[in-house]
Amino acid sequence: MKKGFTLLELVIVMVIVGVLATLGFTQYGAMVERARGTEAKAILGDLRKFATTNRLEYGNLSSATNPFNNTVANIGTAAGNIPSACNSTHYFSYSITSAADSTLVATATRCVAGGKTPNRAAGTGAWNLTLTSNLANGSDVWSGTGGYN
Repeated sequence: MKKGFTLLELVIVMVIVGVLATLGFTQYGAMVERARGTEAKAILGDLRKFATTNRLEYGNLSSATNPFNNTVANIGTAAGNIPSACNSTHYFSYSITSAADSTLVATATRCVAGGKTPNRAAGTGAWNLTLTSNLANGSDVWSGTGGYN
C-alpha cells in the first residue's frame, strides 16, 4: 500500500492557499492605506486646535481683522507649511473649505500624483477625509471616502 496525496487533494490545498493569500493581500493593502490616513487625522486635529485658539483670540473664525483661512492656518506651498498641493513629504493635500463664525470645515485629499509615494491609483475616485468642527459646542464630525474615517 502506497502512502501519499492524490492529485485532487493537492489541487484542493493549492486552491485554499491561493484564496487565503488573495484575501490577505487585499486586507493588507487596506490596512496600510488606513495607516496613511493617520497623517491626515493628525494634521486636521492640529488645524482644529489652531482654529480653537484663533476663535478664542478673535471671538469667531470669520472676523474681519483675522479670518481663519488657508493663509492664517499656514496651509500653502512654502517650506514648512501644511501642504496645499501634493508634495513628496505628505500623502495628502489640505484645505479649509469653510470657516464660519464657529464652524470649521477642513479637508485632506489623498494625492494621485506628486505626493509621497506610493500615490493612490488614478481613476479610483476621490479619497478624502473631512473634519467638521462646531467650536461653539465642541462637536466634531469626521467623514470621508477611501476608508479613512
